[in-house]
Amino acid sequence: MPMTAMELVQAARQSIEEIEPALAHSLLDTMPVLDVREPAEFAAGCLPGSINLPRGMLEFKIGAMSYCKPDAPLLVYCQSGGRSALAVETLRKMGYTRAVSLAGGYKLWQESGLPVVHPSSA
Repeated sequence: MPMTAMELVQAARQSIEEIEPALAHSLLDTMPVLDVREPAEFAAGCLPGSINLPRGMLEFKIGAMSYCKPDAPLLVYCQSGGRSALAVETLRKMGYTRAVSLAGGYKLWQESGLPVVHPSSA
């Protein structure tokens, strides 16, 4: 029987690590931060220091990103945590064994009152 998108996300969450926004905030300066949302979402606001690489291009472009090393920590986020869970699952299959997903995504980050930047106004 085919799986729904939400079932795929739930399955991915079983095999990856998710970290809460407060912990992610304390680690921002220690690892690259990858935003897998679409460019318009990223332009409307993002985590400080994050780089936009939409989920649809992840597998094709991650290898060219010199600051994303397979053996180094990597924080991945999206709007609510679904795309980032799938992205981290894929990254782990590609050898990025220390990639983690931001629990609750950008939405929970904002709701937690953590800092955001707006690259469209920069």
